[in-house]
Amino acid sequence: MIQISDVMYNAATQCFEAMVTVETTTRTAKYPCEIEAPITMSFEQAASGLKTQALRRHKSRNGMYSQMRRRVAQARAGRTAFDPRQWLAQLGFPQTDKAA
Repeated sequence: MIQISDVMYNAATQCFEAMVTVETTTRTAKYPCEIEAPITMSFEQAASGLKTQALRRHKSRNGMYSQMRRRVAQARAGRTAFDPRQWLAQLGFPQTDKAA
């Protein structure tokens, strides 16, 4: 899946710029992309060029990118509930049951 966000036109550099996210089954990577084009270019053409650049970078692992790997949390060993009275008894404090 490819997602383009924050498409902007930079008049100083005459480029369309965007953050493009490429998501696969194992990881998600974000690429800052820019294509040199006139401001009159249609949004669809600019989006297509930005996607192409992101996919090219994704395949070659060339240039700067940010990635988030998906991890499955490992199961932890079960623990018994903490009993403060039992803990105090182990420390030598007398147990007192005060029923009101």
